[in-house]
Amino acid sequence: MASPFNDFGSQIRSLVSSSADRTQKARQLAEKIRELGNYRWVGVYDVGEELVSIIAWSGPGPPAYPTFPTSKGLTGSAIEQKRTVVVGDVRNDPRYLTTFGGTLSEIIIPILGSADKRVIGTIDVESKLENAFSERDRQLLEQCAEASRPLWEA
Repeated sequence: MASPFNDFGSQIRSLVSSSADRTQKARQLAEKIRELGNYRWVGVYDVGEELVSIIAWSGPGPPAYPTFPTSKGLTGSAIEQKRTVVVGDVRNDPRYLTTFGGTLSEIIIPILGSADKRVIGTIDVESKLENAFSERDRQLLEQCAEASRPLWEA
């Protein structure tokens, strides 16, 4: 039986390998992921040695912290652990850096470089609903992250 992600994954692979400039591809990626789950906000970030920086987003506006240290926030935890971080109620998590008032759930998916397995990017998805992210959301978003790796390794 085919995965429901197969068609979506091929759309993401096609999008990130297009001839558009990187920022445009990142914006299209954020929009595509936002549509996937009808999420409130999606951000696509670069991860450097010391800083995390927004490339593009889809949602009500830019994040409150377009650049922040790699050790901060839920993103810092995803970078340190090299795995997805899911928080069902950010009001109860001291690591949370506010992107927008009213966000209740957040999931951060790290993008690992294929050569050295270092975190080279993240996809940040936010919801105004508590416990908005199911195991299926996590799996689909991790598949999106895997399919979009060429955006960071091109």
